[in-house]
Order: sequence, then structure tokens, then C-alpha cells
Amino acid sequence: MKADYHVHSSFSFDSKTPMETQLERALALGLDELCFTEHVDYGVMLDWDDPAEARTYKDIVLRNVDYPRYFAKLDELRKRYEGRLTIRRGLELGVQRHTVEKTNTLFDRLRDKLDFTLLSVHQVDDLQLYPPEYQEDKTQDAYNRGYYEELLAVARDFDRYCVLAHLDVMRRYDPQGEYPFEKVRDIVAEILRVAIQKGKGIELNTASWRYELSDIQPCRAIWRLYRDLGGEILTIGSDAHRPERVAGNYDEARAILRDELGFRYFCTFERMEPTFHAL
Repeated sequence: MKADYHVHSSFSFDSKTPMETQLERALALGLDELCFTEHVDYGVMLDWDDPAEARTYKDIVLRNVDYPRYFAKLDELRKRYEGRLTIRRGLELGVQRHTVEKTNTLFDRLRDKLDFTLLSVHQVDDLQLYPPEYQEDKTQDAYNRGYYEELLAVARDFDRYCVLAHLDVMRRYDPQGEYPFEKVRDIVAEILRVAIQKGKGIELNTASWRYELSDIQPCRAIWRLYRDLGGEILTIGSDAHRPERVAGNYDEARAILRDELGFRYFCTFERMEPTFHAL
């Protein structure tokens, strides 16, 4: 089994790639399964049909995925690719403390259509991690600690997700360089405890190679902590917004999880329930 569980298309504000292009790339790479995980980020982005004027970034209108069109397209493609590639229906839910209720309402409305959801924190206090609005006028200690505190608060209050995405995503966007893990180990451990207690997992996000980070994402220290705390649910996702990035460094990631970190299984999801596959 080879499955990429973090893929974007033109239904996300930050991708121009048609879904078909991502799927054809997946077929060319020999994938068995692909899950689209389009962006939803309340607090910063408006829904597709909200009449209010949306924020823009570099002429990109910041709106959430058009849910009716998205799920209709997924139904069409699942029929078209049946027998060749399993396509799962997902969302990447960017959640902040003050958007938990609104995201819950959305999930409950779409529950019957979803196979998988990622939980991300892309903003704190409605300030983006990228571009680095949240980091401005703060010390490195303050914005790193603040990010993890936000993620912990959300993880405690929000349950409508399967897996925590790119848990240490601040490493991508820290203008002062990567922050020492030991300084946030305590709060990361609590985030992982909460996730494990709720039956949630974490992902290995292979975009770490693309961003040229010093370690995988999340870093090996987080993976060892997750393992030692009893964590077993994990997915592998490329975070691909373009076809050449689908399943990027997939085999390397899988080998690290199995041979270095001692995990035996990874997961795919259907209707929010995991299936375990040998690494």
C-alpha cells in the first residue's frame, strides 16, 4: 500500500493544479490511494459564498474551498478512477481557539461526505504564520511558545479531526532559524498526550525535504516522544500543491519511520476510521 494523505488542488486558495493532474501523477508513481485535503481556515479566510470582502495576499483571494463543487468533483473523479486509484475525501482544517465552534459546525454539516481531516494551526490571533505576521515584534521564544500553546488549546477543545498535520510547522516559517526542540518539549508532550487519549494521530509531512529543514517534519525527537507515549496512528503526506511534489520523498519517509523510529504501521482512512498497513 502506498498512499499520500496530504494533497491540495485548485480547490485550495494556494494551488492552481487541477485535481486530475494530481491524480495522473499519483498513478504514474504507482500510488494506491490519494486523499485531497483542501484548506479551511476560519478567522482569516471566508467561506466561498460569504458576501463579505475577503482578504487577499499577492492578488490571491483568501477563501475556503467551495464545498458543493469540491464534493461533486470528488464524486465524479471517484467513479472515473475506480479500480485504478482510491480517492479519499478530506479537508485540512486550520483551527484557532476562537474558530473551534465554527469549524465544528462545518464538520457536522459535512460529516457524511468526509473520509479524513487534518488539524493544522496556520494562524494565531488571526495573524498568519506565513507570511510571518504572527512572528513580527515578538521574540523567538514568544512566538514559538505561543504557537504550541495555541495548538494545545485547540487539540483539547476540538475533536473533529483524524491526524495533526505538520505539528512543528513553525520550523518552516521561523525567521530566526529553527528553534531548539528541548525548549518546547514539555508542551509538545502534552499535545501528543491529548491526541493519543482522543485516538488521534500525527502525520509525517514530507515537505520537510522541499523546505530543506534540518530534520523530518515533525522532527525525529517528536516522533520518538509520540512512540514512547504509545502513539500508533500515523499518516504520510506530501503537502503537495503541484504535481511534481505528490508523494515526494515517500519511500525515504517510510524507511525512517520503520527502520529508525520503530513504527510498524501507517494508516489510511475511510469515513474517519483508520485502517492499518504494514510499513
